[in-house]
Amino acid sequence: MTILSFLRDNAPWLAAGVLLTLLSSFGQTYFISLFAGEIREAFQISHGEWGAIYAVGTTVSAIAMIWAGALTDRFRVRVLGAAVLVLLAVSCLFMAINPVWWLLPFVIFCLRFTGQGMASLTAVVAMSRWFIATRGKALSVANLGFAIGQALLPIIFVGLLAIYDWRLLWVGAAGIALCGVPLLFVLLRSERTPQSMAKSNQSLGMRSMHWTRNQTVRHPLYWFMVPALLGPGAFNTAFFFHQVHFAEIKQMTHVELVAMLPFYTVISIAAMVVAGWALDKIGTARLIVWYQLPMVAAFVTFAYAQTYGAMLLGFFFLALTTGGNSTLPNAFWAEFFGTRHLGAIKAMAAAVMVLGSAIGPGVTGLGIDLGVGIETQYLFVAAYFVFATVMMAVGVAKYRSELI
Repeated sequence: MTILSFLRDNAPWLAAGVLLTLLSSFGQTYFISLFAGEIREAFQISHGEWGAIYAVGTTVSAIAMIWAGALTDRFRVRVLGAAVLVLLAVSCLFMAINPVWWLLPFVIFCLRFTGQGMASLTAVVAMSRWFIATRGKALSVANLGFAIGQALLPIIFVGLLAIYDWRLLWVGAAGIALCGVPLLFVLLRSERTPQSMAKSNQSLGMRSMHWTRNQTVRHPLYWFMVPALLGPGAFNTAFFFHQVHFAEIKQMTHVELVAMLPFYTVISIAAMVVAGWALDKIGTARLIVWYQLPMVAAFVTFAYAQTYGAMLLGFFFLALTTGGNSTLPNAFWAEFFGTRHLGAIKAMAAAVMVLGSAIGPGVTGLGIDLGVGIETQYLFVAAYFVFATVMMAVGVAKYRSELI
């Protein structure tokens, strides 16, 4: 099947995935952090306090994901996805009208749970379950929504911040999220499994089993993967969370920094497409153990970068892992643990990643307040990704023989 025929034959389902991942942007760190300066000024809070608030809200959302994520095994995407988008719109309005700092943790919880959490999870579980032989392609296409959002929304909203009040822009975000509800119903009005699933409704995992969530958590491979699950969520999030501060350290304007994001997005899309094609041809087990090594190069580069070109090089390496992270981990759970209980299993993995996105900004924000420069912190981040890669390599090498 050529890529054009694949897109044509499966356009409604793929478009629904793109829509959900795109609209999840309003609960993603790179979008929320665009307003970090305005939020800290409005509520008179420091970097560390803002990081702690963000960490609390995100941690609670990670806990909630453990249970709520299993809903993707019970409800159709057009029903669950529409409900999630309505709640995401309400969360955006909550940010717009919130008058006091002590409600910020709950605001962050709502945005992270509905946006980064459930909207993203609903999309990737649908792609992993609906597609088997072409799972890599489907995940790559659906995850274009993440890339499109990250490329366009920062530039658009930073530009609008110069004209409009930041609270009004959150009202606009709520309106956009609501517009996605009828569109999702149109795309999935005849929701069914694509032809690629006609031969087999479900894909088996290791030992030719459909693993439950409890069985997965008790398997050692899950724990070998935990550092790799935490890493991108923690430190990619931390990087974008402190983008305003990072631009100041590098003596750049915020606009100059976000102007590099389209380059980052183009590279991440290319990496995502290549990773999707490669996992269909080569298999997840051979690829996943290496995909976080570019993060080592990225954070070392960011630590020492002094020029515009060096910053672009850092974004290049960051994008390589970002692209791979959009497809490889999602395919990993389906390939190693099966698809019957994929929503519940993926919810556990997503909870770890969301927890990482709470830890990263909190730890780095505290470090800034304590006088540990962000550039110094990034050298420790690079070392962490070396550790995560070693853990993945050991775990996958030990248990890949159980794939039958």
